[in-house]
Amino acid sequence: MDEELLELQRQFEFAQQAKSTVRLSERNVVELVQKLHQLQIIDFDLLHTITGKEYITPEQLRNEVVAEINRLGRISLIDLADSTGVDLYHVEKQAQYVVSHDSSLMLINGEIISNTYWDTAAEEINERLQECSQIAIAEIAGQLQVGSELVVSILEPRLGTLVKGRLEGGQLYTPAYVARVNAMVRGAARGIFVPMNTSALWNTLQSLLQEMDGAIGVAVDASFFQSLFNGLVKEGEILGSLRAGVHWTPSVFAMAQKDCVDSFFSQNSFITYDSMQKLGIPQPSQFLQSRYPDGISLDTAYAHPSMIEMLDAAVEDAIERNSWIDSLSVLPASLGSQDAFKILSLCPSVQAAQKSNRALILGDSYIFSNGFVKDLFDRIEKEMETLSVPGLAGAGPVDEFRVTKDAKVGYDSSEVNETSSDAGISKQASEKGSKKKKGKSSGNSKMEQAETGVDNQESAPSKSKKGQKKGKVSSGSQAADSNSGARKNEDSLGVISEEWVIQKITSLNPDFEEQGLDDPEMILLPLARHLRPLLVNSLKERRKAAFTENAQKMKKLLDNLQKKLDESFLNMQLYEKALDLFEDDQTTSVLLHKHLLRTTGTSMIDTLLLNLDMHNKLKNGVPVDPQNLESISLSAGDRSALAKSLPRVLSAKAIATVEALEGKRVESFMSALREVAEESGLTLKKLDKKLERTLLHSYRKDLTSQVSAEMDPVSLLPQVISLLYVQVHGKALQAPGRAISAAVARLKDKLDDSAFKTLVEYQSGTVSLLALMSAATGNEEDCSFDRILTKRELLEELMPALKGLVLSTSQSQT
Repeated sequence: MDEELLELQRQFEFAQQAKSTVRLSERNVVELVQKLHQLQIIDFDLLHTITGKEYITPEQLRNEVVAEINRLGRISLIDLADSTGVDLYHVEKQAQYVVSHDSSLMLINGEIISNTYWDTAAEEINERLQECSQIAIAEIAGQLQVGSELVVSILEPRLGTLVKGRLEGGQLYTPAYVARVNAMVRGAARGIFVPMNTSALWNTLQSLLQEMDGAIGVAVDASFFQSLFNGLVKEGEILGSLRAGVHWTPSVFAMAQKDCVDSFFSQNSFITYDSMQKLGIPQPSQFLQSRYPDGISLDTAYAHPSMIEMLDAAVEDAIERNSWIDSLSVLPASLGSQDAFKILSLCPSVQAAQKSNRALILGDSYIFSNGFVKDLFDRIEKEMETLSVPGLAGAGPVDEFRVTKDAKVGYDSSEVNETSSDAGISKQASEKGSKKKKGKSSGNSKMEQAETGVDNQESAPSKSKKGQKKGKVSSGSQAADSNSGARKNEDSLGVISEEWVIQKITSLNPDFEEQGLDDPEMILLPLARHLRPLLVNSLKERRKAAFTENAQKMKKLLDNLQKKLDESFLNMQLYEKALDLFEDDQTTSVLLHKHLLRTTGTSMIDTLLLNLDMHNKLKNGVPVDPQNLESISLSAGDRSALAKSLPRVLSAKAIATVEALEGKRVESFMSALREVAEESGLTLKKLDKKLERTLLHSYRKDLTSQVSAEMDPVSLLPQVISLLYVQVHGKALQAPGRAISAAVARLKDKLDDSAFKTLVEYQSGTVSLLALMSAATGNEEDCSFDRILTKRELLEELMPALKGLVLSTSQSQT
């Protein structure tokens, strides 16, 4: 075995000493290494150097990186790449590996820095700090070429050891400098005797330090002063309280505040919040509640319980005497009406009086005994009775009804309560409608609901308002606005205004003006607002009594109106059907529409408006007797006035109907008329086939009798034409004189030639006669008079032939 080893050694030595006969190039060596690496003979990583002539292992690269770091303490990756001759990519990768496995190293902005480097830098910073007393972190960061945050993170763990100083607000200070500034802060704080914002104090100290240090000094941050100040407060070296971090109140000032508040409160039994704020107390109510827990927190002041006792005695005396009192006259002048209301509500006598309904608070600061208010109400009510008597005098069916007394109280049919009036009509119409079909009762039930709602709404103001907070007198309208819905209903009665009530209170009780008040309405307005709903209810009660007396008249009036409307509306629908025959002739159609509106439509709307106005007056207690209104003919102005005098919703629809009457279409008028009738609780019958045949037969029979008895040749023509249209078209035509020619022309194809010739000849003669009559002077000696007689005689001769056109047919059909 030994011999074999020795032989191998000799062969190896020979191989080493033998000279190679083949030399490899660098490229061959590279290929050979790559081949060995592929065959995994070389089983570890190799890195090329920048020159490409050397290989290096990652482990060797790491060792070289660590050696450079240990030698320099701080080195950039670029410098490492140059010193090792390896590409920057591989250097960065190995550097990250080294830093991750060594906690004493850090990789910052492409540089590897060791803790030894920072220790050395900290020692240098400390030497400089001891020379300058203060250094800015930004300056250190600039010298070290790193960020300020990094410098702070490096210095903080070394403060007190390697760096003898204090870090505050981006500055490094020596302990001696900190002690110096601390003494300045302590002295400045002890010299403050009034509340102060510490920011202003720090600005002053900063300026002082700049003057003392000169050009070498750096600006001291306010947070440094604040930190020192907080430490002094915590240690008790300066006394006071710090609020919100910057508002400093010295203890000496707080003591003076409390002494001042205690002195004023003990002498006056109250103190206002305004005076507290002038003393520098930001939350006066909380301050006083904590100091005087038995006190009363008001809106503008804080009061001692003795204030209640003082006011309670005065109020109790006023209630016993059935009088009134202004609590502000008893309380200090600094207190407002809201304060007075709160103190009043806490008085035992007021609470007992309100509970027993013996007194009430009005206008915040005024308290009235119920006996005083009741006596005042009774006296004003008596005057209202005398005022309302003239207003109950009879008024005509068309005349506007208004009574005014002292320019303050008025009753106007145009101002009556809209909803209440509608409900009154509905009440009567519902009694009638209940006997009809169920389908006719929808309008009446709607009006009954409106009546119930109004009764409930208008009765609300009569309730007692004791104990309710009304707000300041100057803002008393806010209390009135809370009942604006009920107020609108009362105002719509046109009855009592607050000004009138104030005037009556003043005349009946001169004491109010003798009180020497700067503004008497300050007390009169709340009292008037309390009395007004009671007076309105009283007036409504009297109206209800009058309504009861007039109920029978109202029922009879509505029954008669319903019958008249039924007849007129059916006739209107009957005549309307004949208008369809002339729809292709626009001129004639307009004439026929206007004629029907001015005759049947006008009569119908006049009857409706007059009866609704009469019903409205009866409902509101006006003692008028229903009379025959059929003979009354209204002008356009009278119709508009009557429509406007009706309650609001009904008035709007009535006005629309009156306007439709002046239009050119019957359909618009009929639609508006239906809305008025529905709003009034009335029903309008619709013309069906059966009713149409019945009415048309009756109409034809009446026309036949009129034609038979007619002796006037001029009046005969329109009667004959109307009868012909009934016979030929089965339509009831109402035609004015200007439409006769068109009506005759429409009959040409319906009559034989001889009959049509007779009709045309008679129509032509009638036109000539009317032309002569319109041109006549009225002098019998004039030649035109003879011509008129001649033409009339000619027509009289043709009358039998004209009557024969319709009478023979009518008699045969009868």
